[in-house]
This record gives sequence, C-alpha cells and structure tokens, in this order.
Amino acid sequence: MNPVQIQRPFAHAMRGPLAAIGIVALLLQMSAAALAQALSTTPQVMPVVAAASTPFVAPVGAVMAVPAPGVRDERSFMHGIGNADAGDGKTWVFFSSSGMPPRGANRDGSWPHDVYVGQWQAGDAHLSNVRAFIKRPEAQEPVSVAQNTKGTLFITFEDGWNAPRNVSQRYGVYRQDLTPIRPYPKDVESGGHSGHVAAVDDQFVVFYSADWVQGGGVDNLGTGGGVYANVYDGGGRFLRHINVAAHVREWWPVVAGSPTQALLVWQKYIPGSTIASLQYALLDPHTGKLTRPQESIDRYRVQYYVYAAAYVPTVDRFVVLATLDTGRAVAFLVDGQGRRTAELDCLPALVRESSMAVEGNTVFVPTQDGRLMTLGLEGDHIALRGTQRAPFAWGNTGVTGIASGAMVHFVSLSPDGLLEADFSTQKQVAAGPADRCMVQTAK
Repeated sequence: MNPVQIQRPFAHAMRGPLAAIGIVALLLQMSAAALAQALSTTPQVMPVVAAASTPFVAPVGAVMAVPAPGVRDERSFMHGIGNADAGDGKTWVFFSSSGMPPRGANRDGSWPHDVYVGQWQAGDAHLSNVRAFIKRPEAQEPVSVAQNTKGTLFITFEDGWNAPRNVSQRYGVYRQDLTPIRPYPKDVESGGHSGHVAAVDDQFVVFYSADWVQGGGVDNLGTGGGVYANVYDGGGRFLRHINVAAHVREWWPVVAGSPTQALLVWQKYIPGSTIASLQYALLDPHTGKLTRPQESIDRYRVQYYVYAAAYVPTVDRFVVLATLDTGRAVAFLVDGQGRRTAELDCLPALVRESSMAVEGNTVFVPTQDGRLMTLGLEGDHIALRGTQRAPFAWGNTGVTGIASGAMVHFVSLSPDGLLEADFSTQKQVAAGPADRCMVQTAK
C-alpha cells in the first residue's frame, strides 16, 4: 500500500515517509534524566546478543543503549511479534518483517512485510529455523498470536494483499505443529485493522479497530474509528460480534485472556490534545456481555500506543501497564468484576508496543530507559522488585518475553533485525529513589 495513495492508520499502517518518527519519537517519550544520559558523551553500548551459557547481566550504571540517529519509521522494517507453546519444551515466535534481514519500505513507500516463524528453547541464544510462514504481496502486519487450552493457534494481522477496502483484518488457525485447521486467508472484517487476539479457554477473541478519521493523534495523522470484538470457536469458526465502542474515535485495541473472560484495553481520542484516554472493559465471550465499571472510563491520560495487558493466573488478576502523559508509568490489577484491586504509579516508562513476560506472580516489563523492570503481584498489591539493564535498545515495534524457570528470554524487533537476550528472574538491581519518584530527605 502506497501512503501517497491512501492514508493508513498510524498505529501500524501509515507507511513510508509520512510516518517517519524514528529516533525523534523515542527521545520525545523519554524522561529528562534518561534523555540526558542518552545524549551524554559516554560511548553508546552497541547491540549484542547474550550467549546461551552466560546470560547477559549488565553492570549497575551501565550506559543505556540508544538507536542510531536517522532511522526511518521503525515499523517499516519489522512490526508485531508474539509467542506460543510449540510442545516438547519449545516455543514458537511469530513476527512480521520486511524480509530477513529487514529491508524497510519499498521504493514507492509500500511495506513488504510477511509473517515469519522461528523456534526457541531454553539455552538457545537465538531463534532457530526462522522462515516465512505467510507470504503475500503487500504487508501482513503486525502479527498477533493466541493459543487455546487445546494447543490450537490463532494468528491474526492487518493485511494489504487483495483487500477491497485497502486493508483487511485477517486470520488463520493452525494446530500446535503448525499444520492448518482453518488456514489464512480468512477475514475478521474487510477494512479492519490493528487487531490483537487472546484465548479464553477454548475460544478466541479478536479485538480490532475499523475505519480511520483524519486529523489529531500522533503527528496529526488521525485516529481509528471504533473498536470491535469477534469471538471464534476453537476451530476458528465465527460465533459472535460485539460493538465495544462503535463509530467513535477510539482505537489501538489490546486484549488479554483468562479462563473465563477477556480484558479489552484501548485508547480514546481527546480533542485538541496530544495524549489519549485509556479505556478498558471485560468481555464474556460465551455471552457477548461487556462489563465496564465507572472507574474504567476516562481514568488515565496516556501516551499514544504505550500500554500493555496480561493475565496472571497465580493471582487471578489482569495486569495493565501504561505510560502516562507525565512520562512515568502506572501498573494496576483488574479482577473478574472489572474492579481495580491494586495500583502502583510513578514507575519507569514502558516501551511502546512491548508485551510483558509472566512467571508465577512476577511480570517482566521492558522500559524506555533501556532496562527490564520486575514487578511482584498479589491480589491487592503491586511491588517494584527491581530492574536489569538490557544489552541493546528495545525496539518500539514489538517485544515479546518467554519465561523459562530461572531465566526469561526476550526478543525485540528492530531495524537491524531480531535482538535477543536472557535475563535472570532473580538478579534485579534494587529500585532506587528515581524509579519511584521518591525524594530522599536530607540526613
């Protein structure tokens, strides 16, 4: 799709030079302290990959890695990533990329992304056997994947190939060994975009946006025109459609699934503002019932696209993190009735379009200042356990984490390709006053 011909959603489809944000957007999102550090005269840390036998542990005070200046829109290289259980201790990692290595946009500004898959297992420094899984002209991105209780995979993404309305939210359903059940291309909705998927027991919930409204949003490029959910059975057959917020300026849907419900999170346009209002609701996919407690509406003012959600079985809560207009992040827990049961604010800002890794009652979150943040969760409490330095700059177009006992393996998309590193689940550096906005009193 050529952006000169049609203006696509900024969330991931405003392709080519019209959406060039690169290093400028990253620096604008950083705190003043982090920015000063990044622009200091200390040499930058170049991207590296941890060895399988010696997981990377950065020293305290290590210099933050920052992307090279002059990079075009990062999404034109790689955009969208997720993982699923492959069986036998292995993990599938799916991602959308403009080739391997990624080459970025075509000369006409269109994006040539395909969906790739690779495999990882504990001890590996890199994904293995990386190959194209779904390959068509135009772009299939950003990919999102979910796996139900039977091991079935549901893969969805915005697709520019052979789309009557310029794009279509499409999907395919596959067995755990990637053999097809209901293979691509199947349509969620013609004209749909920005979709994410989660599993709820045996079913799948695709949460997506549709339409586009010009003006406002990031760089005045516009906003989505509503958010919707489709529910599918374990074989990928359509069951029901839910108008979550229809024909309004609300978009960039994110979804997480528990055994009985899906948590839907999205952003709402605020006229005349450069920030958004964070919204959330619970969906019962078996009935289509939406639960939106009053406290879930217009609660937080957030940076566009910088939020994430996950379900934590150990505490039976959904956890949501978002970077606020203050440049700091908030974390909160949501129970089965949609109530917030715990909240912790003034945290380091999380990375745009990154996901969390969950291990027991602990979540691991990439932060904009080049670290990995560890949060401990209880049903009514959130604690910042500490942070670790990353060996590279996190990309802003997709990060996924795979918890594996004492280690958690993270894969980040970047204009240079996949960046990977192992982190210890126990070797965090204790949080300092600046990590919680605390002011030390004079002794």
